[in-house]
Amino acid sequence: MTGSASSPRPARPDRALPHPVSDRALPHPVSRELFTSPVPSGSGWPGDPATPATPIAHDAAAVQRLAAGVDLPTLDARISVCRACPRLVEWREEVARVKRAAWRDEPYWGRPAPGFGDEHPQVLVVGLAPAAHGANRTGRMFTGDRSGDWLYAALHRAGYASQATSLAAGDGLTLRGLRIIATARCAPPQNKLTPSERATCSGWLDHEVALLTAELSAVLALGSVGWDAFLACARRLGWDVPRPKPRFGHGAVAELSTPQGRPIRLVGSYHVSQQNTFTGTLTEPMLDAAIAKLKTQADGDPRHNSGASAALRPEPVPGVLPVSNPSFPRR
Repeated sequence: MTGSASSPRPARPDRALPHPVSDRALPHPVSRELFTSPVPSGSGWPGDPATPATPIAHDAAAVQRLAAGVDLPTLDARISVCRACPRLVEWREEVARVKRAAWRDEPYWGRPAPGFGDEHPQVLVVGLAPAAHGANRTGRMFTGDRSGDWLYAALHRAGYASQATSLAAGDGLTLRGLRIIATARCAPPQNKLTPSERATCSGWLDHEVALLTAELSAVLALGSVGWDAFLACARRLGWDVPRPKPRFGHGAVAELSTPQGRPIRLVGSYHVSQQNTFTGTLTEPMLDAAIAKLKTQADGDPRHNSGASAALRPEPVPGVLPVSNPSFPRR
């Protein structure tokens, strides 16, 4: 990792317009309502959990204070207005003002991306951080970029997502029995976070995972960073985590348990980044196989074997076997 809060101002977004356009109100691609960039809290953006009165964290201590003792909708709202990391705030807002040419006529969210999906999930998907022109543009995890195309198509095949595409907030997509969160909530320059930024954002992660534990059975960690960050979070929350630390790999499985003795299966997957999907490091059958491993743990929980919850469990993917090929690099 490189950079710090005192680092020189990062380079301008790639393929961006030459002049900021934040003073222009532009139509949302779904609702057609007009928004400036970055989007003010409580201004009507689809799925915006915040209001103009939502308190804002300006440092790590405030993150811990504002994350503690609140319910999930309140936590989402407070995450979505966080300003605790000056370097990340500057970058995400500059990207939102300057834009990429492909979306020059659309508003950019330009704020932290809260979790998305079922508020009482059996499965968590843990990503890394919003993409500058993905969730930083759309305001929703893995929405509006190629990584999201891969992830939501796979979740749709597995029965977790209502549709295979995720183009913009407000497009009708819902997740059933599954929630997507991230180890960091702001798009970082060059996709790199400083240690202090990771530590600050871990306050949001810890409190969100704690709120979601009651019905949780399995976690899909995207990439080695997501794997390591979730194991660290589990330890901070007092979970039983094997020692030595479980090693990341595509299809790797680690069995964890909460302080109450609830078993949680952690499954590793190579990240759905373009680098991995374009090169064949991650293929659709490989991703489907990793997601199928989440089902085994959910099936072991009797609360998931009847009624609506049973109907939401993903079906096995025909012809797909668990992936254990050691020749692939660990990502």
